[in-house]
Amino acid sequence: MNAESSVSQTPRWFTEFAGQASESGFTLLGVCPVVDANGFHSLVDWIEAGYAAGMDYFANRIDAYRSPTGVMVGAKSIAVLASPYPAAEREACQTGSGRVARYAWSGTDYHDVIHKRIKALKKLVQSSAPEVSLRGCVDTAPLLERELAELAGLGWRGKNTLLLHREQGSYFFLACVLFDQVLPYDTPQEKSYCGSCTACLDACPTDAFVQEGTLNAGRCISYLTIEHRGSIDPDLRSAIGDWVFGCDVCQEVCPWNRKPSRQFQASEDSFPTRSVDLIEILEMDEETFRQRYRKSPFWRTRLQGMQRNAAIVLGNQRNQTAVSALERHLHSEDHVVAEACAWAIAQMNPM
Repeated sequence: MNAESSVSQTPRWFTEFAGQASESGFTLLGVCPVVDANGFHSLVDWIEAGYAAGMDYFANRIDAYRSPTGVMVGAKSIAVLASPYPAAEREACQTGSGRVARYAWSGTDYHDVIHKRIKALKKLVQSSAPEVSLRGCVDTAPLLERELAELAGLGWRGKNTLLLHREQGSYFFLACVLFDQVLPYDTPQEKSYCGSCTACLDACPTDAFVQEGTLNAGRCISYLTIEHRGSIDPDLRSAIGDWVFGCDVCQEVCPWNRKPSRQFQASEDSFPTRSVDLIEILEMDEETFRQRYRKSPFWRTRLQGMQRNAAIVLGNQRNQTAVSALERHLHSEDHVVAEACAWAIAQMNPM
């Protein structure tokens, strides 16, 4: 917890909770009260402007975002936790390989990892204080996690919309645990330390930022290569470059992430999906893809999305050795993959 917390009023069971959270890999923990979301109307405006693109789950659950009590009735306090992921320097991408966003380098779905930790924390609280009710969430519940993290004193939202911490940058996941108890609250983060810097906005390959703090998801490489279903706008394909899954550009250029002392490192053994073989992806069938990636972040994109992305990257790389693999999909019943492969082949010998 932050130094500003009123430790003297902290119940013993929560002190144990905080201690185990730290031991299990959460590097930041702050507590905020349950209040109506200040950012609710901004979220509505963002959706109405069309910036949510195909992420209909925001609009479908919009009323639940008004207050955390929409997630847990009777909630009074929220512990916001941060869990870092590898931030090692990105290596040059070899022709035939596609870049993967850092959060997916482990090859394991972070939801499964963090939910397991939260389940252990919940068990600890229930054994120490059975009268306490709690619920843990990892970015799938209708919560404005970054707003809650600011209220809990964990950092500020950068111009790229991500939460930034002065020591840990932005390479971390956020999780929330809601309690039906009043706890000592941390001092909210009210100051931004971005200053006049616009590195993240300037570096975005697809100009996805409408303005500071506003992202048009329909132009974001992370959205396009992970969440988006169907064909990708041809006008955006060249800007995707080597990114086959996600994008880290706006984080890589951020000064708060670029100092080695603020980066969480990990061994190479922790990076089984730091990059992927694009031709191998194209040659996979559904069963092979399922066996290899069912428990990985790639599963969200599914085989169709990964093959579409692989074709686009191969086209951007002008990789002639991939032509035969691309041609095998030209008459596929999957028109999304077939069209992407046809586009890629056309890039090999542009007019």
